[in-house]
Amino acid sequence: MYKQALALFFCLFFANSIMAAKEIEGVAIPETYAFTNDETKLVLNGAGIREKFFLDIYIGALYLPARTTDAGAILSDTGPASVLMHILYGEVSKQKITAGWTDGLKANLSDEEMLDLKPQLVKFNSLFNDLNNGDLIRIDYIPGTGTEVRINNKRHGVVEGNEFYRALLRIWIGSNPVTRSLKQEMLGNE
Repeated sequence: MYKQALALFFCLFFANSIMAAKEIEGVAIPETYAFTNDETKLVLNGAGIREKFFLDIYIGALYLPARTTDAGAILSDTGPASVLMHILYGEVSKQKITAGWTDGLKANLSDEEMLDLKPQLVKFNSLFNDLNNGDLIRIDYIPGTGTEVRINNKRHGVVEGNEFYRALLRIWIGSNPVTRSLKQEMLGNE
């Protein structure tokens, strides 16, 4: 009887630890994610905090079909993916968030690549408004649809093309990421 109870305890403990969400700054980050109206299930690859001048700005989490620490493989993939951003800072103006997208892309793309993506970037930037502490942004790549933006579970729009989504991912996991620590965390290295 003791062995059975012990075995049950370990099974429940192990199952609970697998299903438990990762917690960062008191925010539960789910271990899995499924697109709205879709059966595609993604797993948490990694998550961390974007800091700037010692301030916590947001939690960034990357979801993929399977975990990998290979940034190159992620950036060259054409499958589904998702980035969750949980805003931690008091208020981030639309101007600052859109400038952040532009700066992050410029740091990782050539002038020619930026020029090619400009119409998509303009459309992407138009999908954002001022953000506040607690707001949730979902940036999903849905094959055949494009880059879908949801803010607080409300769909704001779609930008077509896998190239645009993979360019966006460079902001976090490219050669010049927004921060090296967040890159490592989103790649699951920390």
